[in-house]
Amino acid sequence: METLQSLAARLRSGKVSSAELVERALERATDPAGEGSRVFTRLLADQARAAAQAMDRLRAAGAAPSPYAGIPITVKDLFDVAGQVTTAGSRVLQDNPAAERDAVAVARLRAAGFVIIGRTNMTEFAYSGLGMNAHYGTPRNPYDRATGRIPGGSSSGAAVAVTDRMSAAGLGTDTGGSCRIPAALCGIVGFKPTAHRVSKEGVIPLSTTLDSVGPLARSVDCCALLDAVLTNGPLQAEDPLPLDGLRLGVPDCYVTEGMDNVVAAAWERALSHLSAAGARLVSLPLAMLKEIPQINAKGGLVGAEAYAWHRPYLERSAHLYDPWVLQRFEAGKSQSAADYIATRTARAQLIERVGRVTARADALLMPTVPIVAPTLAELAETEVANRTNLFLLRNPSLANFLDRCALSVPCHRPGEAPVGLMLVGEHGDDRRLLAIGRAVETVVAPEN
Repeated sequence: METLQSLAARLRSGKVSSAELVERALERATDPAGEGSRVFTRLLADQARAAAQAMDRLRAAGAAPSPYAGIPITVKDLFDVAGQVTTAGSRVLQDNPAAERDAVAVARLRAAGFVIIGRTNMTEFAYSGLGMNAHYGTPRNPYDRATGRIPGGSSSGAAVAVTDRMSAAGLGTDTGGSCRIPAALCGIVGFKPTAHRVSKEGVIPLSTTLDSVGPLARSVDCCALLDAVLTNGPLQAEDPLPLDGLRLGVPDCYVTEGMDNVVAAAWERALSHLSAAGARLVSLPLAMLKEIPQINAKGGLVGAEAYAWHRPYLERSAHLYDPWVLQRFEAGKSQSAADYIATRTARAQLIERVGRVTARADALLMPTVPIVAPTLAELAETEVANRTNLFLLRNPSLANFLDRCALSVPCHRPGEAPVGLMLVGEHGDDRRLLAIGRAVETVVAPEN
C-alpha cells in the first residue's frame, strides 16, 4: 500500500494523475465483491471526480495547493460536509438539515487539496469500539474476511477503506480508542492527538471532554503529515528519534492482562526488537490505572456528556436507535451532577499522579488491544458484545482519560492476524510522539 509521500512523488513526476488515483479508489469502492457498500454511508463519486480534475489542472499550472493535492481520502460520518446531512452512522439524524459549511478539519483537508471520495461508516454515534452497525452493515476486517471478523470501531469504515485501497487515508475521531482500535485490528496506523489539538467544530460529539480528531493511514509518516494539515502546521515530518537510549515505559500491570496468544507473542517480539535496537524498557509501577474502571463506574464522562447531547433525540426518536447502542445511554441518564463533578475531580487527580510516575519515560508502551479481531458470530449475544467492547476499550481509553496523545502501529508478522503496539505520549507532546513512533515503526512493522 502506497504512502501519502510516495503518492505525492508519483503525482509530482507525472507518473499518475489525481483522476487516475480517484478512479481506482472508486473502482474498489464500487466492486460488488468488495466491502464498499458497508464501508461508506455515502460515496461522493461525482464530486470526487470533479475535484480530482481540478487538482490535475492546478498541478499542470504549477498552482497545486500542496504536494498532496489530488490524493483520495475519506471522512467519517461524524463530520459536517457542506450540503450534506451528517448522520453519524445512524437513522436518527437523517431528516436534519444539510450542513451549511464543512467541519474545520474537513475544510483544512480540502485546502491542502485532498479529494474526499466518501463518508465512512462507523458505530452508530461512535458509541462502541467494536465497529458494528445495524443500519448500514458492518465492514469486514481485511484479515480472514471469509470468516467475518469485526473491523474495530468506531472509525470502522475509515480503517477498511485504507486497507482495501479505497483511499490513501481516513479522517476519524477517537474518544476511547476509535482511531486506534480499528487501526490495530486491521493492521494500519491510527493516531489520537491531544484532545484540544485539532478543532472539533462541525463534528457531532460523543464526549466533549474526551473526543479527539485524528487520522488513520498506512504509516506513521502519513499520520504525521495529516496531523500537520489538521493543525495548520508545516508540512514536514520530524526526523525519527534514535531508538538507542530511548526510554520506553512499560506499565507493570493491567494493560497486559488477558492477552490472547497471538497478541502476547507479538508483544514480546516487539519488546525484544526494541531492546535489541537500543531502547531502554523501563518497568513503571502503575497499579493506579486499575482505578479508572471504578472512577467510571456510574457511566463516566462519556455517559453523562453523550446523554446530554442525545436527550432530545432520545425523547422523540428512541425507536430509531440500534437497541444495542440505545442501552448504552442508560448510564448517563442515571448520573447526577454530583457524580459528574466527582468523576472530573478524580480524573484530574489521577492525571497528576500518573504524570509523576511517567515523567521518567519518553513514552509509554503497551498492546493497543489485548486480543485479535473476534468474529461477528462470537459477538451475536449482547452480553458477549458488551464484555468484548469494554475489553477492547480498556487500553486505548487510558490515553483519553489521561488527556494524552497516543499512536497505534502494527507489530504482527506478515500473514498473521493484525496486532497493534500503542505508544502514549505526554499531554501536548504530539509531534515528539510521532517522531518516536517513526523510529519504533522501523523495527516492529510487519515487513521487518
